[in-house]
Amino acid sequence: MAATAVGFIFLLCSVASLLGAAAAAAETQSYVVYLGEHAGVAAATATAADKEALARRAEDSHYELLAGVLGDKEKAREAIFYSYTRHINGFAANLDAAAAAEIAGRKGVVSVFPNRGHKLHTTRSWQFLGLAGPGGVPTSAAWRKARFGEDTIIGNLDTGVWPESESFRDDGLGPVPSQWKGECQKGQDDTFSCNRKLIGARFFNKGYASAVGNGGNLFGYGNGTAKGGAPGAHVAAYKVCWRPVNGSECFDADILAAFEAAISDGVHVLSVSLGGDPGDLFPDRRSFHAARRGIAVVCSAGNSGPAPGTVSNVAPWIFTAAASTMDREFPSYLVFNSTRIKGQSLSASALSPAASAYAMIDSSRAAAPNRTQNESRLCMLGSLDPAKVKGKIVVCLRGVNPRVEKGEAVREAGGAGMVLANDATTGNEIIADAHVLPATHVKFSDGQRIFSYLKKTKNPSGTITRPETRLGAKPAPFMASFSSKGPNTVTPGILKPDITAPGVSVVAAWTRANSPTDLAFDKRRVAFNSESGTSMSCPHVAGIVGLLRTLRPDWSPAAIRSALMTTATDVDNDRHPILNSSSVAASPFNYDAGHPYKCPASPPKAQDLNYPSITVVNLTSSATVKRTVKNVGTPGTYKAYVNSPAGVRVAVSPDTLAFATKGEEKTFRVSFQVTNAALAMDYAFGALVWTNGKQFVRSPLVVKTTA
Repeated sequence: MAATAVGFIFLLCSVASLLGAAAAAAETQSYVVYLGEHAGVAAATATAADKEALARRAEDSHYELLAGVLGDKEKAREAIFYSYTRHINGFAANLDAAAAAEIAGRKGVVSVFPNRGHKLHTTRSWQFLGLAGPGGVPTSAAWRKARFGEDTIIGNLDTGVWPESESFRDDGLGPVPSQWKGECQKGQDDTFSCNRKLIGARFFNKGYASAVGNGGNLFGYGNGTAKGGAPGAHVAAYKVCWRPVNGSECFDADILAAFEAAISDGVHVLSVSLGGDPGDLFPDRRSFHAARRGIAVVCSAGNSGPAPGTVSNVAPWIFTAAASTMDREFPSYLVFNSTRIKGQSLSASALSPAASAYAMIDSSRAAAPNRTQNESRLCMLGSLDPAKVKGKIVVCLRGVNPRVEKGEAVREAGGAGMVLANDATTGNEIIADAHVLPATHVKFSDGQRIFSYLKKTKNPSGTITRPETRLGAKPAPFMASFSSKGPNTVTPGILKPDITAPGVSVVAAWTRANSPTDLAFDKRRVAFNSESGTSMSCPHVAGIVGLLRTLRPDWSPAAIRSALMTTATDVDNDRHPILNSSSVAASPFNYDAGHPYKCPASPPKAQDLNYPSITVVNLTSSATVKRTVKNVGTPGTYKAYVNSPAGVRVAVSPDTLAFATKGEEKTFRVSFQVTNAALAMDYAFGALVWTNGKQFVRSPLVVKTTA
């Protein structure tokens, strides 16, 4: 039994949208009108002509429905800018609030919601994850066993693709899978092309336009081979994110259109590195349509950590990825007063070796005229006085404005270099950025030492060493402070995020149409860039899902997720529990496992969904949950071992499962009995492990008691 079988169906129920309060407003904005799904459009026996006829009929029904509200079919045609006609049933239209509220009450309408904007959750990592070795890919490695993910199609929903990158070369790849039905849109670029690696590309911007108006090596560091998680897989790009406006760059209407296209195109895995506030489950319906058709949907958890309850993309049919570090670092030292403090950097330039030391200054003491001390402390653009910082190393505090932008503020004021010091919230999480001047990024405790030195020393001085690449850093992984955390605020009985993967200082292919910092002042161009965010951990997980899909094509997305979650580890490379960025033990809220329908009369409780993790909330005295597992390996007997959460007694029945054949299913129950409610009132954590002496299948246990 290598994994639990998580074969559940999440039941969508019609819920009326809360639009009445806005009905008085006459201002037009874009809305998505969701009608569920089409019956029969995707039937296997339907011909292409049948599907086109059904799609046209569905589109016409959307015009008829809206015309019943607007009073004219031509007005409906003008208002609708997307009609979802193949798998997802609905449309996106420009409406005033009164019209939106009226159509929400029409028969057949499941929900109506604003076309909301969302944010992006924006080489060595595969060795760190055990897929490759220092000398290449061993014969027994998972990459080889899974044939490098060949014949699997992975779709990416994000900012688009730069086809000229070496990462999209198709040397040695097989033919495009016969099930691929997508296309390669050129847009306004006649030179844009696809191949056997990048097999498709589409863009969706009508929702964006409606909402905002029309409108492997970096600088010699991190040398190696930049590979995807499934190097033999084929890739399709769906551009749904555009230049940010008021903090939003990816809009619901476009994301829904991309999901619709990806389902029709024939992808096997979708990597979605975007999201918004935890919110409700309405936006996640788009991914539900993909999941129920056998497409594994992997999403980023979000970059709103370290506060609890910030995780997004929490639907139980989504595989949600948190972000953590790996064992590669790019050290750059600040040397002062016979002290060497290690930071991280990918600065392309270095301080002159001819000068043994440079004068240093706390940026809060270098405010420009008419700028506040707080602005200069954060090294905001234009906040530093050139007369005070010229030729000096300036120490800036992390927070608010972009890290690299702080260096630009120092450079514009004539500073020689920058030290970026963490605040208490970001703790030990230091990131190697492509700074515009010699710079290094240090953790909170080291920053306090530096600030103390500057305060106590009359003429402080020091220097910054050139960055280098170093492997084997310990401890690794530890959780990134930015990585969004549980608990799941929508459905507390489902633990999120599901897993963690490398998401800090990841070297990845980069477009030469933009700078490595993505900031207007930066004119540099690179082939690869160092990026951090759950937008980086998400494709790591999607790549591994692609490998497993090639190896086990008969497994459902839920079974693949279960296999990865229940075999993940919760210890670092020092064999200690994974830590957070403040060197405190992380919890499953950080990483969880580790590195047409109608509602039934009695919908199941969240805790009884056949999920790999087990979460029980509002526990007063006792509770019992049920799980069913499937043996996907050879026959054998597995014994249960429990690490009970504090204040709770846990029992498993039966505690031994004997499987006589591959594919056999067994059901067990887990009982929770409160022994000391006070110990689990703010959540307590444990684990259930099944083992046959060789394989270990682990499920996190999370309990929250009430008084």
